[in-house]
Amino acid sequence: MDWIVLVSLLAILQLVLFSSLVSRARGRYGVRAPAIGGHDIFERYYRVHANTVEQLVMFLPALWLAARYVPPLWPALLGALYLVGRLLYARAYVIDPARRALGFVLSVLPIIALALIGLVGAIAHLARG
Repeated sequence: MDWIVLVSLLAILQLVLFSSLVSRARGRYGVRAPAIGGHDIFERYYRVHANTVEQLVMFLPALWLAARYVPPLWPALLGALYLVGRLLYARAYVIDPARRALGFVLSVLPIIALALIGLVGAIAHLARG
């Protein structure tokens, strides 16, 4: 389970990084709190962070549930793919939001796979009694 712990902590630290980028962009582009709009680049950083929060709510439970039913290395590898996807998403979205698709897909597909692994594992566990 150490791999799952590591991937979970990396996902949390990635969110902290994205949060700090929002804070830095807020200062750089003069967007005073509590505003969340006013400069296009700031809004891109903000959306990367918000979308990552939305994804993380699904990712972490799916990661841990999948790791309950299969060897933890496999969910951890899917988790690593998720992390790479989030980085690609962030980079592309800030440069040009229209280029975010690859990062988005590399983030969402691991979540779906992890959730399906957990679901199949739970059903199989229940069926065995």
